[in-house]
Amino acid sequence: MKVAKFGGSSVANATQIKKVAEIIKSDPERKFIVVSAPGKRDSNDFKMTDMLINMGTAYINNENYEEYYSIVLKRFKDIIDELNLSSLLLEEIERSIKQTLFENVSNDVKMDSVKAIGENNNAKIISAYLSDIGLTANYMNPKQAGIIVSDEPGNAQILPESLPKMYSLREQEGIIVIPGFFGYTNKGKLVTFSRGGSDITGSIVAAGVQASLYENFTDVNSVYTVNPNIVDNPKEITELTYKEMRELSYAGFSVFHDEALIPAIKAKIPVCIKNTNNPDAKGTLILAEREVNDKCVSGIASDTGFCSLYVSKYLMNREIGFGRKLLHILEDEGISFEHAPSGIDDMSVIIREHRLTPEKEELVIKRINDELHPDTVSLQRGIAVVMIVGEGLVKTVGVAHRATSAFYNANVNIEMINQGSSEVSMMFGIQAVDMDKAIRSLYQAFFE
Repeated sequence: MKVAKFGGSSVANATQIKKVAEIIKSDPERKFIVVSAPGKRDSNDFKMTDMLINMGTAYINNENYEEYYSIVLKRFKDIIDELNLSSLLLEEIERSIKQTLFENVSNDVKMDSVKAIGENNNAKIISAYLSDIGLTANYMNPKQAGIIVSDEPGNAQILPESLPKMYSLREQEGIIVIPGFFGYTNKGKLVTFSRGGSDITGSIVAAGVQASLYENFTDVNSVYTVNPNIVDNPKEITELTYKEMRELSYAGFSVFHDEALIPAIKAKIPVCIKNTNNPDAKGTLILAEREVNDKCVSGIASDTGFCSLYVSKYLMNREIGFGRKLLHILEDEGISFEHAPSGIDDMSVIIREHRLTPEKEELVIKRINDELHPDTVSLQRGIAVVMIVGEGLVKTVGVAHRATSAFYNANVNIEMINQGSSEVSMMFGIQAVDMDKAIRSLYQAFFE
């Protein structure tokens, strides 16, 4: 029994939905189907969810929302017409959109309900089309499916009681089509996951029904060893562990939402990334464990948009609680951090730049000076994080040497290194302007 999730590009229009239907039809084990909202049909197109956010924001602010409403409705109409489905389905969708907009609820509840329109109605359309081509298929709302979540609008978390309840879904007849991206609280309130959350729904369903495989269909053949926008025709990765994929997705790999695998990881469900446009391609299989050889590096990930908060104080290592106090200041100001490499008199904290606004930067530095009395405190923006990822990496001789040699060959200065805190990754901080040439040099060192 498999769970198959289809991303936005896979269900962007009628042509893509017909491909999805053929994929489902080709394997009777694909019983649970999780779908996203319609994505971009081409590079100049819009995502349905973005348009819904515009519509909801305009409505809440008493601005003209009708233009966005017309665009959303036309997108659904085009799909329904091209699939030759009943016009009654469009009328049902139109009623549900109006009901969502006009419902007398708080703004955060309304906004989450508006954002979920894309997934919810696309699931209804796809279920209707599967039935139309002769398959036994039914739409199932996440509330019926038992996806119970925390009351955190835009950032819902699955609650533990969900998964045992979902196991009974295995007894349902036919194919079940479930919209991704949202669930319901115990009190029946619709709440969305963070953006890209349809991946999370797919993983939750796979864990809940104890699927033999969770297939995540997107628009690439597999996960690549490096960003193909930086290196031409990079090698494909055929197998990864959960840990490796988590590190890669955190550090810039956009195939998976970085929270998506957590339910599948806990349930030890194998995950396969597949291409809707090339379903016969092998894809990338993600497992709990894999065989490790001397070529332990599986991928190189990178991302920009970081800053480094540097604090120096003589005999810092003897001052009990210094690191805790520093991180507590960040916690007080609602700032999470990514890495915190340190020495005996120095500590650097790597933070996403968008979390440290100029106003917060001024406040944080003032508090550090007033409360910790350092010798030096400074902030450096424009940092890129480069991560070398692979099982067995920290136990393999020479990986750090090859990496640092690659940076040297590219004439890139390493601002910081964080090795040892993770068994499967090695982090380097460099200037963002140097990222692409560093990645090309690392790729050459490890994969060519």
